[in-house]
Amino acid sequence: MTDNNGMPDYAARLAHVKARIHAAEAWSGRLGSGARVLVATKTADADAAAAAVRAGVRIVGESRMQELEEKGEALKGAGAQIHVIGQLQRNKAAIAVRWADCVQTVDSLSLAERLSRLCVQAERDLDVMIQVNVSAEPTKAGVAPDEALALASAVQDLPALTVIGFMTIGLNSSDESAVRAGYARLTALRDEALVRSERGELPLRAAWELSMGMSSDLEWAVAEGATMVRVGTAIMGDRPR
Repeated sequence: MTDNNGMPDYAARLAHVKARIHAAEAWSGRLGSGARVLVATKTADADAAAAAVRAGVRIVGESRMQELEEKGEALKGAGAQIHVIGQLQRNKAAIAVRWADCVQTVDSLSLAERLSRLCVQAERDLDVMIQVNVSAEPTKAGVAPDEALALASAVQDLPALTVIGFMTIGLNSSDESAVRAGYARLTALRDEALVRSERGELPLRAAWELSMGMSSDLEWAVAEGATMVRVGTAIMGDRPR
């Protein structure tokens, strides 16, 4: 979708994605649950990413810390909430702490400890999510589902960090039932975290977010309980090859 000048019509694209979410909520019986849209701005330059924010995008996701360093000021100036959605190396954690409101890809205690130390030094707090590899694909990052709650609890005990939920990258498959099974497993993990926290067994009362689903399968993720879907090309357009 482009405007009359041939420029990307980010507002129209965002509206289209929101309509898809609304339709998925309706047919899955989750109408009104309000899954939010995170727009992945990988490879988009600072001007394009900021333009998308000015068109109504509220949450942007960055995968590459070098790009985040280059775009952070423009994104913040436009009013974006910035999430890190790519695998984060410990030696790039300082960039995340400088610009990000949330790191969705915490999958080890060592990374969390690094983020915590940097946040304490910067006198700031940081929201994080635990990335879970629900599909057990060796090419995907993330902690195993059976280890996710223990890691989340250990991270929550660190200074300056708040675990606000769980994130996953769905199974790379066109099999709806298989993909949805992975998303359902993440939802079950989140629900267990909240129930056990209510009982005083875990310190995860704030861990209600479920970041799952992308442009190609967001309907399936919404049907299984996603509170946030991550879309890139559906709003920013095709990435350069």
